[in-house]
Amino acid sequence: MPTVRVSFGIERGGMPLYLRGPMASDTLIKHFQYCPSLTRYERWRTRAVQVGVVGIGGANPVRVQSMTTTDTMDTEGTVAQSIRMIEAGCEIVRITAPSKDEAENLAEIKKRIRAAGYDTPLVADIHFTPNAAEIAARIVEKVRVNPGNYADKKKFDVREYTDDQYEAELERIDKRFRPLVRICKEHGTAMRIGTNHGSLSDRILNRYGDTPLGMVESAFEFLRVCRDENYHEIVLSMKASNTRVMVQAYRLLVHRMMELGWDYPLHLGVTEAGDGEDGRIKSAVGIGALLEDGLGDTIRVSLTEEPEAEIPVAKALVARYPRNDHASILPLSTPMLGAGTGGMPLNPFSYSRRATREVANIGARHVPVVLADLSHKTVITPPSLFAWGYKYRVPADKWNIADQAADYAYIGNNSIQFHIPGTLGIIQDHAAWLKDRTKERHYPLIHPNAYRAGVELHRDLNFVHAALPEFDAALVVKLREDPTAVLVVDTRNLHGMADQRRLIIGLINGECPVPVILRRYYADVTREQFVLHGSTDCGALLLDGLGDGIFLGHEPAQHPGGIGEDLACRTAFGILQATRTRISKTEYISCPSCGRTQFDLQDTTMRIRARTSHLKGVKIGIMGCIVNGPGEMADADYGYVGTGVGVITLYKEKVVVKRNIPSAQAVDELIALIKEGGDWVEPE
Repeated sequence: MPTVRVSFGIERGGMPLYLRGPMASDTLIKHFQYCPSLTRYERWRTRAVQVGVVGIGGANPVRVQSMTTTDTMDTEGTVAQSIRMIEAGCEIVRITAPSKDEAENLAEIKKRIRAAGYDTPLVADIHFTPNAAEIAARIVEKVRVNPGNYADKKKFDVREYTDDQYEAELERIDKRFRPLVRICKEHGTAMRIGTNHGSLSDRILNRYGDTPLGMVESAFEFLRVCRDENYHEIVLSMKASNTRVMVQAYRLLVHRMMELGWDYPLHLGVTEAGDGEDGRIKSAVGIGALLEDGLGDTIRVSLTEEPEAEIPVAKALVARYPRNDHASILPLSTPMLGAGTGGMPLNPFSYSRRATREVANIGARHVPVVLADLSHKTVITPPSLFAWGYKYRVPADKWNIADQAADYAYIGNNSIQFHIPGTLGIIQDHAAWLKDRTKERHYPLIHPNAYRAGVELHRDLNFVHAALPEFDAALVVKLREDPTAVLVVDTRNLHGMADQRRLIIGLINGECPVPVILRRYYADVTREQFVLHGSTDCGALLLDGLGDGIFLGHEPAQHPGGIGEDLACRTAFGILQATRTRISKTEYISCPSCGRTQFDLQDTTMRIRARTSHLKGVKIGIMGCIVNGPGEMADADYGYVGTGVGVITLYKEKVVVKRNIPSAQAVDELIALIKEGGDWVEPE
């Protein structure tokens, strides 16, 4: 029997797992289990936690919540905003309580909301002030504590802890935290232990690194105190602005709880997702990937917009579940197509892209490609490419190519009668391609039956379009032996993400390195549903390194003036950006604002975006306060953080560069800092 190395990805630098040989599949899957099933939709059944009149977990539906952005001492404004959120469908309202005064004012806010006829539970958001938490726990239905800064102060202090020193730190935490647990237990108050990737303590960072394991252990330090007090009204979260880290942390959390027999509900969220389409795509990639596998009991979509704008997005994400009537998918614990053991071949706690061969500019070392769908057009002209990143300039007689320009255009049975841009490839149905096969950069799309039958192929690149019913062992063998093939994986299964994942795992088990394009087609959807569904379905696979390209389509006839091709293009590139698989624009790590925010986040984000949106690949963190500021800066190249009323601090990564800058000058100072850092280019 060959040796099989098992790496859980929880050590720093842990490598991904590819399993082969006769080891039992069920045993392998158990080692990496983080959800009930990878091929059958089944929600992970957690314990039910009661938050006032709302139950989280158990048999309860996935709850939708948000957070106020007003000053908590502005009682009238906070009550009014809370009511707007509730009327938009918010089931749980969170309000910041940064000090004793705000915590005490929660009583008046709650009184007025109840007097207005609303019984929606309130949550106090606590960070650095245990005394405020202890006050709030006697007033509201739930408190949220962040382990990274409830009993710790982040100094980015690099040191090694002996076991005795580490134990002493845990005893100190116990002393600070246990009184809150006892108050919550006495008053029937629920608690969210909310780990944030950007605010892990120095102690955690020095022992576990800036890793999903560190995030899980940070929560477990507090959870063990709760369990010691026999207090279990707990919800857990593992938030990050990096979707890979966020998804891996939640998976590892559930895996560890499964091992221990624990079943606490999960609050899902991508923190600092941003605004507009980018914020929606990023939220859907992270939250959707977990919902697809049956994880999550309540969600919050963190947009840099008014909180009531978050609710429709969150409701649209959870509306797709449960999905108990999806088409059957072959379980992973049985052999796939007679090739390999069928065991789980990827480490779900550590990112690594599936190894594929290089075919033209697809697969291997290349970033995932984007395919445009022009097959529905009667006639294709140069303006047909405008929405896909190509603009033809008549006076100069040349194409201008945007950073977000499709790599290939699928034109079906059509033909193109003009010179195409030099970076664009054309894909045609096989019969149409036979007529145009002498044209440069034209390639065929072939049905599996015709491909097996040995039809004429292009010498360099051929696209084989297959869905799971058409996929068998003979096709795997042919694809494995063909150095020119790229597989376009299609599905109309209601649980299509798992359907495509199953097929790609079959390729891995069959040792078939063919690159894979993820094809998804949507009908009867709104613009927002198109964005959210595409981000969920394709993003979940790309986060696991499964996919060498993305091909989104929709039914244009049903949406005249609705889902445009420009939206399809932006969504495809947005998904790749959100999954960190292809960077094509500036990334903004922008928090959603709350009562702690020191400036107008929406206006400031808009002003920064207007000045910097041309800086491809640069990551800019825009934080309203210091709560998650320093830690989140570790994931950004430059940071803009509110540290007082009208006062800004600038960061280069997680290092403070300039303090106490008046906000009127701060954007100019940020631009100057980017120039000093060598990342500035002049806009065209």
